[in-house]
Amino acid sequence: MRPSLLSLALVLVVPSIAFAQATSSELTANPIYQKQCAKCHGNIGEGRQFGGPSLVSGKSTTHSDDELRNMIIKGKGRMPKYGGKLTPEDIDTLVRQMKEARVK
Repeated sequence: MRPSLLSLALVLVVPSIAFAQATSSELTANPIYQKQCAKCHGNIGEGRQFGGPSLVSGKSTTHSDDELRNMIIKGKGRMPKYGGKLTPEDIDTLVRQMKEARVK
């Protein structure tokens, strides 16, 4: 690859990587995420081998806001229900932060 093309590639790719990291940090910095979600979905939302899936890439990124909200409220598979444990505002915040944290 010619140096000018490499420079252009870096200019285009590096900011998008930084953006994905910056937005996922809002989710993972959320105290509710750290207390309720991180043990299964990982400290940075990338998932765990024998725990929950990634929240920032993969299949999880295809779910609508309503689907994510319902999974949090009602649980799914091994994921427990959080409907009675979290406020609707807390759930909405988690859904918004998951959407913003998705790796593009």
